[in-house]
Amino acid sequence: MELLTAYYDDAIDPTTRDAVRAHLSCCADCRGYEAQFRATVRALGDQPAEPPPAAMRTRLLAAFRERRAGRLADS
Repeated sequence: MELLTAYYDDAIDPTTRDAVRAHLSCCADCRGYEAQFRATVRALGDQPAEPPPAAMRTRLLAAFRERRAGRLADS
């Protein structure tokens, strides 16, 4: 179940992708979860993107900058 997001984002290697497919073919519980996941993606995928509130955007950008600065300092 943890790999479904990566599976649908095509962010896993071919071997792992094949393993997910094989598991889904034999596990009814995970197939049900996958069906719910697909329905959610379809329902939410058509929603217009909304920008985050200004305060949240400011905090996120600051956190990204701090993290990037920490990585640059570690290099």
